[in-house]
Amino acid sequence: MNSIIDTIKRILPEDRILINESMKAHTTFRTGGTADLFLMPENADQLSELIRFFREEEEEYFIIGNGSNLLVSDRGYRGAIIAVTEAFSDIEVSGTEIHAGAGALLSRIADAARKNSLTGFEFASGIPGTAGGAMVMNAGAYGGEMKDVVKLVEVLTPDGERVTFSNSEMGFGYRKSIVRKEGLTVLKIVFSLSPGNSEEIGAKMEELSAKRREKQPLEFPSAGSTFKRPEGHFAGKLIMDAGLSGFSVGGAFVSEKHCGFIINKGNATSNDVYRLIKKIQSVVKEGSGVELEPEIMLIGEFE
Repeated sequence: MNSIIDTIKRILPEDRILINESMKAHTTFRTGGTADLFLMPENADQLSELIRFFREEEEEYFIIGNGSNLLVSDRGYRGAIIAVTEAFSDIEVSGTEIHAGAGALLSRIADAARKNSLTGFEFASGIPGTAGGAMVMNAGAYGGEMKDVVKLVEVLTPDGERVTFSNSEMGFGYRKSIVRKEGLTVLKIVFSLSPGNSEEIGAKMEELSAKRREKQPLEFPSAGSTFKRPEGHFAGKLIMDAGLSGFSVGGAFVSEKHCGFIINKGNATSNDVYRLIKKIQSVVKEGSGVELEPEIMLIGEFE
């Protein structure tokens, strides 16, 4: 480990290297053990060097943004977590395009669109993640998806090469893209929007925000929708019909406000969440025959 840290110190300033960092502070579930290393590169060159180093040494690493779609094991992560966050959060508006770094929060991009009278991004204003994470999952809400507004995506390949993909080359589908499959790391995104009215855009964003507050348990830590939408069904309704509303394992609960959400009521562990996911899958499968697939990513070891 010491030799690895010595090499990383030649790539990153020491204050950008954290050792045995608790992942509770870096995921929206507010659970998880420690990561051996938590690294915060300041630019694409540092990020590229880190990825190249870990691949050459065959050491484990994982890229995160806002941690809004992650469940990290209570045993932690025996490798390096590389955070693409505030140093990659620039947002620039050029005509009807918005150029955003992978670490830019979707809420900030939506606000920039509103201020510049650009419409089309309202659906994403309440999604609690970064632009980079949104590319991985083709994030969407209220009838909109990233594939509807993305023009170009600049990525790092596993070999550290910078490549730009068009929308059609991104392989966007329901909660998927080529990013994870090809081992890509998102750097920048160009969004293509349409001219609109700033007041109308703001009103639409507030309308969607009110819907979220009414229907989703935003007052508790969670990772948003826990399961993907099964074809022909809604995960939340299947879970509710299975009689699991309010069901809990330890501190992890099926939200009574929206059964598609697992929430942390304050003292949940990642294992509580994991066991609850498995229980939901089992009961729903037995009752309806539908297999629920988690939308969230699990990293580290789970029993």
